[in-house]
Amino acid sequence: MKRKVECEVNAITLGDLALQGLKLGSHIRATGFLAKRSLKSTQLVMHINHIENI
Repeated sequence: MKRKVECEVNAITLGDLALQGLKLGSHIRATGFLAKRSLKSTQLVMHINHIENI
């Protein structure tokens, strides 16, 4: 059965991507990978490798 699922995930970006100067509320498409926030954490964070404005 199809259903709509929503969630919020914290995201980080490093290097040149962090300098793009995105504005709050911008619509983007981001690709990357999910990993734990730290070795002992159970929280996920998305590490962004590519950002595209949409």
